Amino acid sequence: MLNALEIVTTVVVGLMVGVEFSVAFVINRILNALPDDSNQRGRSHGGRMLGAVMPFWYIGSLVLSAVWAIAGWHNDGTGLVVTAGALLIVSVVMSILLLVPINNQSKTWTTENRPADWKEQMNRWDRFHYVRVAVLIAAFALLVAALA
Repeated sequence: MLNALEIVTTVVVGLMVGVEFSVAFVINRILNALPDDSNQRGRSHGGRMLGAVMPFWYIGSLVLSAVWAIAGWHNDGTGLVVTAGALLIVSVVMSILLLVPINNQSKTWTTENRPADWKEQMNRWDRFHYVRVAVLIAAFALLVAALA
């Protein structure tokens, strides 16, 4: 049972890392290459779509990691899982304090009501997101190392 939990947790976190990496280094670069109206509309749509799913994915990943750490408390690698869980907490806190406020504004923007500094706000979101992706990659690497 613990092995299944370890694998499910690693896969769930790994998929989340893949999505967030893709947003940072693929999707946003594609959107940035589009004309302003299309760029902003694409980001707004992405914010609505992913904003609805990611809170459950982040919290679910954190809960799975916590259950893994508790269930395997006396096993080798538990320290790695606990550290990964701490990094997942950092990613959740970063999301709530830094990224979600920007996302909540940007997902309501249209070409008629977006603020004059919308590109600067998107650039700030991108910078915070790069840091969050690095934190998530580190958490995922620790979970993979705990499996070994």
